[in-house]
Amino acid sequence: MHFRLLFLLLILIRPALAQRVVLPTLHNNPAGELQVYRENLALLRQEHPTHRELPNLKFFLFGMGDRLKLIYRNGRLLNALTGNIEEQWQVTQEIIVPSAYLVHLVLADGQIVQIQEDETGVWLLQPNKRPKLIPGTRSRVNLPRFAGKRFGPVLRVLHQEILINVIHGRPVPNFLVYQKPRYRDAASMAMVLRQTNNLMLIHDWIMAIHDPFDRNNNDILDADNPGEVLFLVSLVSDKTHPVVQMVLNSIRQFEKDNYIAGKSDNTEHPVYQTKWFKYGLKSLNLPDRYSIPKQYDSYSSLVWWAYTHDHVEGKKFSEDSGLNYPYLSWAEDHFYAGNRGFIGTLDYPLSWEQHADNAHYPGLTVLDKDLVKQKLAFPQAWHAAEMFLLLEKQ
Repeated sequence: MHFRLLFLLLILIRPALAQRVVLPTLHNNPAGELQVYRENLALLRQEHPTHRELPNLKFFLFGMGDRLKLIYRNGRLLNALTGNIEEQWQVTQEIIVPSAYLVHLVLADGQIVQIQEDETGVWLLQPNKRPKLIPGTRSRVNLPRFAGKRFGPVLRVLHQEILINVIHGRPVPNFLVYQKPRYRDAASMAMVLRQTNNLMLIHDWIMAIHDPFDRNNNDILDADNPGEVLFLVSLVSDKTHPVVQMVLNSIRQFEKDNYIAGKSDNTEHPVYQTKWFKYGLKSLNLPDRYSIPKQYDSYSSLVWWAYTHDHVEGKKFSEDSGLNYPYLSWAEDHFYAGNRGFIGTLDYPLSWEQHADNAHYPGLTVLDKDLVKQKLAFPQAWHAAEMFLLLEKQ
């Protein structure tokens, strides 16, 4: 009898034990970890010598995945979406450690405060006080250390710049300037989330996709979208997903002989579009009757993970394209094993995008008004994903 009662008790308390939160502790050497990160970043800059000067705002974003989005800057912790001040301190010293997801503050009265994000949430830490979990930030994310990777500390930051742009379960290029996901960016983000066991963050969004096109470009139907949708569906479902048949029906309008030809970024990119559609079909084990056309396409190198032999050499992305849309040159680097991809001059963030047609730059006002004028948004998830997927192999 006693054994049965004990057994039932164990069954009842087991879920509670499994959900028990491990409280974080104060980081005892933030300056040392920052130095390690900067050395790792310096090594990357040596190997990728094309650099871009970026405005040094000295800020950090908190709220990876479906957590409250927060901005730390100049002694304030702000709600990134409303601008409301959540916390405020008189600070005499700050150390921002991007690779530790940490801001270390020394206050005017000598007290120490640390803002730290981990797999459980975002915390406020002080010596001899119980850690305080910031309301709205408790949700699970997986945050690998990437130990053993050559660019482990840099990968930690790039991973954060992807996770920070998951908002309300949706993967967006930059949560401050984009209201809707772009399938192209989302597919690259999903490749990273698959590697880091974080697909659960966007599972419901993928399951709810009901349109083969993201319609972000003035309602122009981007012909690469159908293939990206098939790939995204393959990550969490199968060919019975309702959108699959819609994709197969929609692609007919772009069929030209045995390949796909339509608009992507207002220009025809038949090689790129056909590669994406073939890859989507393959991801779901669907029949494929398409052939990649043997012609030059500047976007061909953006598909670096498949069909690399189906490529006709030609002009590469310009320096201006790499400056404004650095995901293009980083993907090209992955294809050619090159090093033309731009590296920014900041510790954080490492990714950006500028002068995008469908970005709503006034959303950056909460961070800095000058960014609105410059039409410069950072971090940018596709850029971070392209860097991550290349550097993770090293």
